[in-house]
Amino acid sequence: MRALGFLLRFLVIQLVAQVDSKGTWCYDSQDPKCGPAHWKELAPACGGPAQSPINIDLRLVQRDYTLEPFIFQGYDSAPLDPWTLENDGYTVRLRVDSCQQKCPAIRGAGLPSAEYRLLQLHFHWGSPGHTGSEHSLDGKHGSMEMHLVHMNTKYQSLGDARTQPDGLAVLAMLLLEEDGDNANFSAIVSGLKNLSSPGTSVNLTSTFPLASLLPSTLGLLRYYRYSGSLTTPGCEPAVLWTVFENTIPIGRAQVAQFQTMPQAGPPGLHLRPLMDNFRPQQPLGGRRVLASPGASIRSSGAQEPGHPTHPCLHLAFLGLGVGLRLWQGP
Repeated sequence: MRALGFLLRFLVIQLVAQVDSKGTWCYDSQDPKCGPAHWKELAPACGGPAQSPINIDLRLVQRDYTLEPFIFQGYDSAPLDPWTLENDGYTVRLRVDSCQQKCPAIRGAGLPSAEYRLLQLHFHWGSPGHTGSEHSLDGKHGSMEMHLVHMNTKYQSLGDARTQPDGLAVLAMLLLEEDGDNANFSAIVSGLKNLSSPGTSVNLTSTFPLASLLPSTLGLLRYYRYSGSLTTPGCEPAVLWTVFENTIPIGRAQVAQFQTMPQAGPPGLHLRPLMDNFRPQQPLGGRRVLASPGASIRSSGAQEPGHPTHPCLHLAFLGLGVGLRLWQGP
């Protein structure tokens, strides 16, 4: 009987261990035992190829003249439907998936599908005095990084899209800390005070045109494109990444507000602030990183065959195009 009791206790312990190892993940700042080095135990794709984020080495990028301007729909005015701001214990997310009309979407810019609809945007940040962006350009990080996650509308659900290499299109913008606040982030930052614990959410009382969070008209022409993955488990390689060259300012005090968000943790324990919620950068492997016609590169000065247009003139014409397309409705 004593041996049977020991065996039962052993099986219970093993079952709990399996649930813990397969059912939870975290960042190293929360607990290194379930941090990014262990994600592949939860989701095998996290240890596979084509993972994100990466450093974009401007000596290795290749110019691609098919990466034309984005066409943004529903970004030019405040939405009629409410937005939900939530703290899921790992990030702050602004959900817009309840949209019923004039829904924000993108197309063009070399994307393979007719339309990608915006589901949500979220943020990654560091700790006081340290950068927190996931991507970097020539090794230079931003204070924060904002991701706008879009789903290919030819798929019926997010679950379906996550299994396809063209399922998702994410726009990534590096936010650079400055002394003064950026008023365009005020509505989001003001809502943070209502997210007092993981799992809480609040409807924003004040919405705004999403275009106000984007780079300038010319900045929208300067971007890099590569195929990668989600940067949290299950790390599915289903993302067409667009990383913009131009940074977006955000106030130092605004960054500090994100760094006070309570993180996920065991019930009953004092909730610590969530910091350093970014995944370490992943190997590029054999993947190519493409540069839009307006983006910077640091390669040889050879002219690309078949494209004699001077880069400055090409950028000017593209700027005219994006200026006309940015405010186009659905």
